[in-house]
Amino acid sequence: MFLKRLITFLVCGLLVAQAAGAARAQEGDVVRKIVIEGSRRIEVGTIRSYLLIQEGDKFEPRRIDRSLKSLFATGLFNDVSFKRQGNALIIKVIENPVINRIAFEGNQRLNDEDLEQEITLRPRVVFTRTKVRKDVQRILDLYRFNGRFAATVD
Repeated sequence: MFLKRLITFLVCGLLVAQAAGAARAQEGDVVRKIVIEGSRRIEVGTIRSYLLIQEGDKFEPRRIDRSLKSLFATGLFNDVSFKRQGNALIIKVIENPVINRIAFEGNQRLNDEDLEQEITLRPRVVFTRTKVRKDVQRILDLYRFNGRFAATVD
């Protein structure tokens, strides 16, 4: 998944560079419309609030790049891409899923309540791989603290 995000980030960088060339070639180009696609749970207004480029602004590659980074920094999105179509800026987002429930299986030495207290993920929280990795490490540390050095977490 990290490789996919890296490739997406590089492709978006190329798109920003392409938009930069087009903006230089057509001085005075203005963003007439911003279209946001793929939003399901997150309000379009919320997504717009993270953008550093707005309708009426010139197509500035730096602002587009910073907007892309700003959206990724929220942790709400698995993927974000920007595309220019004429005087419109098309922003496509893929939201991170939301956790429905957390279940522990196969834990014989520690009870579920102890594990629940140790992790930060909860139901109705946005899922990110970083959060999961941190919680997996916390559970492994808890098992090691209790003398279970061969414990694994999937």
